Amino acid sequence: MAAARGARRLLSTSSLWLCCLLLLGRREPGAAAARSGSPPQSPGASIRTFTPFYFLVEPVDTLSVRGSSVILNCSAYSEPSPKIEWKKDGTFLNLVSDDRRQLLPDGSLFISNVVHSKHNKPDEGYYQCVATVESLGTIVSRTAKLTVAGLPRFASQPEPSSAYAGNNAVLNCEVNADLVSFVRWEQNRQPLLLDDRVIKLPSGTLVISNVTEGDEGLYRCVVESGGPPKYSDEAELKVLPDPEITSNLMFLKQPSSLVRVIGQSAVLPCVASGLPTPTIRWMKNEEALDTESSERLVLLAGGSLDISDVTEDDAGTYFCIADNGNETIEAQAELTVQAQPEFLKQPANIYAHESMDIVFECEVTGKPTPTVKWVKNGDMVIPSDYFKIVKEHNLQVLGLVKSDEGFYQCIAENDVGNTQAGAQLIILEHDVAIPTLPPTSLTSATTDHLAPATTGPLPSAPRDVVASLVSTRFIKLTWRTPASDPHGDNLTYSVFYTKEGIARERVENTSHPGDMQVTIQNLMPATVYIFRVMAQNKHGSGESSAPLRVETQPEVQLPGPAPNIRAYASSPTSIIVTWETPLSGNGEIQNYKLYYMEKGTDKEQDVDVASHSYTINGLKKYTEYSFRVVAYNKHGPGVSTQDVAVRTLSDVPSAAPQNLSVEVRNSKSIVIHWQPPPLATQNGQITGYKIRYRKASRKSDVTETLVTGTQLSQLIEGLDRGTEYNFRVAALTVNGTGPATDWLSAETFESDLDETRVPEVPSSLHVRPLVTSIVVSWTPPENQNIVVRGYAIGYGIGSPHAQTIKVDYKQRYYTIENLDPSSHYVITLKAFNNVGEGIPLYESAVTRPHTVPDPTPMMPPVGVQASILSHDTIRITWADNSLPKHQKITDSRYYTVRWKTNIPANTKYKNANATTLNYLVTGLKPNTLYEFSVMVTKGRRSSTWSMTAHGTTFELVPTSPPKDVTVVSKEGKPRTIIVNWQPPSEANGKITGYIIYYSTDVNAEIHDWVIEPVVGNRLTHQIQELTLDTPYYFKIQARNSKGMGPMSEAVQFRTPKADSSDKMPNDQASGSAGKGSRLPDLGSDYKPPMSGSNSPHGSPTSPLDSNMLLVIIVSVGVITIVVVVIIAVFCTRRTTSHQKKKRAACKSVNGSHKYKGNSKDVKPPDLWIHHERLELKPIDKSPDPNPIMTDTPIPRNSQDITPVDNSMDSSIHQRRNSYRGHESEDSMSTLAGRRGMRPKMMMPFDSQPPQQSVRNTPSTDTMPASSSQTCCTDHQDPEGATSSSYLASSQEEDSGQSLPTAHVRPSHPLKSFAVPAIPPPGPPTYDPALPSTPLLSQQALNHHIHAVKTASIGTLGRSRPPMPVVVPSAPEVQETTRMLEDSESSSEPDELTKEMAHLEGLMKDLNAITTA
Repeated sequence: MAAARGARRLLSTSSLWLCCLLLLGRREPGAAAARSGSPPQSPGASIRTFTPFYFLVEPVDTLSVRGSSVILNCSAYSEPSPKIEWKKDGTFLNLVSDDRRQLLPDGSLFISNVVHSKHNKPDEGYYQCVATVESLGTIVSRTAKLTVAGLPRFASQPEPSSAYAGNNAVLNCEVNADLVSFVRWEQNRQPLLLDDRVIKLPSGTLVISNVTEGDEGLYRCVVESGGPPKYSDEAELKVLPDPEITSNLMFLKQPSSLVRVIGQSAVLPCVASGLPTPTIRWMKNEEALDTESSERLVLLAGGSLDISDVTEDDAGTYFCIADNGNETIEAQAELTVQAQPEFLKQPANIYAHESMDIVFECEVTGKPTPTVKWVKNGDMVIPSDYFKIVKEHNLQVLGLVKSDEGFYQCIAENDVGNTQAGAQLIILEHDVAIPTLPPTSLTSATTDHLAPATTGPLPSAPRDVVASLVSTRFIKLTWRTPASDPHGDNLTYSVFYTKEGIARERVENTSHPGDMQVTIQNLMPATVYIFRVMAQNKHGSGESSAPLRVETQPEVQLPGPAPNIRAYASSPTSIIVTWETPLSGNGEIQNYKLYYMEKGTDKEQDVDVASHSYTINGLKKYTEYSFRVVAYNKHGPGVSTQDVAVRTLSDVPSAAPQNLSVEVRNSKSIVIHWQPPPLATQNGQITGYKIRYRKASRKSDVTETLVTGTQLSQLIEGLDRGTEYNFRVAALTVNGTGPATDWLSAETFESDLDETRVPEVPSSLHVRPLVTSIVVSWTPPENQNIVVRGYAIGYGIGSPHAQTIKVDYKQRYYTIENLDPSSHYVITLKAFNNVGEGIPLYESAVTRPHTVPDPTPMMPPVGVQASILSHDTIRITWADNSLPKHQKITDSRYYTVRWKTNIPANTKYKNANATTLNYLVTGLKPNTLYEFSVMVTKGRRSSTWSMTAHGTTFELVPTSPPKDVTVVSKEGKPRTIIVNWQPPSEANGKITGYIIYYSTDVNAEIHDWVIEPVVGNRLTHQIQELTLDTPYYFKIQARNSKGMGPMSEAVQFRTPKADSSDKMPNDQASGSAGKGSRLPDLGSDYKPPMSGSNSPHGSPTSPLDSNMLLVIIVSVGVITIVVVVIIAVFCTRRTTSHQKKKRAACKSVNGSHKYKGNSKDVKPPDLWIHHERLELKPIDKSPDPNPIMTDTPIPRNSQDITPVDNSMDSSIHQRRNSYRGHESEDSMSTLAGRRGMRPKMMMPFDSQPPQQSVRNTPSTDTMPASSSQTCCTDHQDPEGATSSSYLASSQEEDSGQSLPTAHVRPSHPLKSFAVPAIPPPGPPTYDPALPSTPLLSQQALNHHIHAVKTASIGTLGRSRPPMPVVVPSAPEVQETTRMLEDSESSSEPDELTKEMAHLEGLMKDLNAITTA
């Protein structure tokens, strides 16, 4: 292509041009600025100037004949001289090897010996001149058509005819249109000389007017087109003598419709014959044409009309009227005038920077409307994402790059011809300021590039560039100020963006300094764009931000808008609409829907169309309509086009003027009044009125008077006295005269009117009151012989003399304005003349009260939907049935959204206005049900509220701690406290649990505090086994499904000092256990597991004051013990020797414990009283799926766990509900204490809480002292036990302790900090009780004081304040029996004696209790 070749040559000559420009700049500083109208540039700035490059001569359409030579002229101006090339039909001609076509020195194309045949037409076609300057670019000329006349062919030939002398004759000879100019006539085979009487029409037809005998002969037409002449048939013309009789009037040649270009000539043929000889006259649009005084209108021989130098005003319908006195005939033809394209605004030269957007403007006119195409450096510009045709003719170039430089030409073309105009684009370096003020060709997005920069520090890159909103066709970017300018009030920003993989970058600028967001519009769906932001200050542009890659959202593949929609009127009742296929059809277009609507109405009609054009008929005349087109594919309707408005053509009025009235002025004049025809029937602009009047006695003698403009009355003078006249009026438009009114009669006076006395009273007076006005109408006095010059109207409240208004005598009504509503007015009317005022006529009226009609309400919005986006945001969407189908808001309506929550009940509504069909409600409360409704308002009209939509915001973590935290001591249990609290005021969701933290050191790290989980929404919890007379600090934290909230403030509570109620008789026993019977040799290393479920320790027990009740309990207990002993003897015999060895091994290990006494010193363990209190109530009855931390046993230190013999594993597994979490945790804590390690704390909160009750089941409470000295195997192997504490698998089963265990559902993860093991089968029991957590500890064997324990979580090595242990009372007999029945442990017969001794000790304890 020429552009490519020019670009390559530009590289080789750029250095030379640069030097030339620099020399010119030194020699003529400021010259460029002067040419462009801008001030001179600063020193060192290199500004290239625009180079004149244009055509001096362009080729024109040419007609040639075969064998002749043709020159197509072309000459272009530029410095240096351009290179000229030629294109034929869009392809460059190779003139080097062409011997018939050659390039002349000035650039013209010379074609010798034109070749043309039926099958070979190498020279005919469209030619275009192409001028190229290596360093500048390329321009192309207009396109010229070379037509070669073909071989002569006669469409019609002369036929023999005859004509009366003095009449007209016509001989036809029609040939190819391009050969008409080569036609000549011969008479008797001699050339016929043409004159004013004998003419040849443009079609080749011969017309002879006023035939004489000399015109007789043989006629033929000859076509001479370069080759041998071709002759038509000969036809004889006979001249007949005048028969002196009439003959019928007829047309020999009628006018036919013509199309001519402005400046050409038009001949409308019209030849008639008949006797008498007819005369021809012409009319245009019912107006007679004056051919005698006009220089452009000439009547040719025979009556044809020749119009020279045609203008647009000559277009219209022409009537040829032939009249011979006896009859009149008429023929008509339409003259259509076309205009070649002309530029109203030519493209202008543009300076720009890279990445800017520019627009070349091009406004053209012509008839038919020209089409516009753009050429860059000689190559057609194909519309794309970056080259767009806007506003029908303008070229928009987006995201300039260096290669966009060159010459751009706007080429306008229609059926008549074509023309071109061009402009140059120069892209400057970014450090060179644009030398002109912002021209209109620069878009608003790039004008801030125009300010020259000064020296100074530049801003750094903007920070945190993010896409805050991503849609299908737009992206909203936000950022923070650069680090170099934290305030950034005076900074502007440019956002550069491009499609991924495209080098062309576009720019969008912020609207105001300090703005840190911009919305990029007109993007493509599902497309990746790269964005970067650059800040500018007064010194220039700073650093660019890092590229940001964002992909737009996809959208349904619907068709885009149909381009180039056009509508034009084809008649007064029809309009033709055309369009093209959408550029983004997104599949096959199935059909189109054309919508149209009359302007001023809201009723839109539509029609389905399968093609790209449609003619709508049956429209109103001279009425404006709007049209739009929507394309449909398989997905549905696409994007609608913009509305196109067009008015139907005008026509003659279809109704007569209204309210025709006549008023006799005097004996010689009458005034006629009328009103225009109804607006719907005017069918165009009323240009005047035609008044026809006649005497009633002579109806054939009609006089016409034309009234131009909008005049609605006319004085007809010069009439006869005492004569009756008939009047009628018709309205005129440019199309002709409409129907006239009926004839209306009036009679002039016999004599002139009398003015020697005042007029008489008006014959009638009528008043019509309105709210603030009264319409007064009247009729003149009955005696019309007296002159009336006018009327005086007086009016006032209660009196007619307050104000007086005088009106003309022609007036028959008047509206009195600015009155008060609901007021009584008196009105008087008097006629007056030069003598004075006549007798008044009175009338009264009461104005109407002021009432404002209520506007009809609008339809409320429908389909209101609430979409929850977050914990505080809900999007409300709706539809408006009062809008068109496309739901496009084009008026000033707005919508009001209101919302409220029903909690509390008296909450007021909040409102917000929106101008779109959606609204984003923010600032809502989390986990709150809101109701929404919408109403629409337009002007003074509003709708009712729509149906409500509901939405509940998402939950959020609690934002306030539990409140009203109180700690009280439990009555009768000083080591047990009860913590009470209230839910957080800002729960932000359903509370699913609480965590109680407590410690004796308020300043300790939070992970060192003891944790007590509480399941569900309970508001109280018991904590047991606290140290007496010790200050504790408590904090509570609430939890919902989103997480944990803040902790409450620490609440201090000091446990009471020990009193007598706390020292039970069993407290003195050295071997007493804290929970049932404990092994005497376990020592202080043992600590039972904690449980958040119900425990009998510290549980409130109703005191049994009745001794009788105690006796019953003891009796039942004795019976139960006997049964248990029998069962134990039976089970002991089944003990295997293997179990004996294991017990012996464990006994040897137990010998290393730090107990002071031996087995014989061991006292029987305490039995529990009220063992049924041990049953645990369900942890959480709520079906809430949100898991909660449950009460978890937490060992206080590394010495709190004592090993237990393996021999008890089987019985332990069968007795408890197999929850291994306690054991694994205890093992972990024990081993971690031994190894000096901090165990890993695992606190899962999101598992399903248990749905069943749990209970503590005694494991070794009924064992004799010797057999109860068991241990875990992990005590013998600390390393192995450490690993098993984290696995909680089959290895963990061997590390279980034969200790009182809280039986819970094993799936709950909060019962230990290790992974729970698979539970063995065992039915749980249910017994609801108040939840509490025992913090168990053991007493030393031979000490009666409480053992001091330390509590720690995660820091087992740290010391803690002493925590006394509550020693429970002995159990009831029934519970003891139950525990013995549950036990399946075996013992040898030699151990039975020890067990019996143990039971005897128990009996002694029971007796002691009874006596107490």
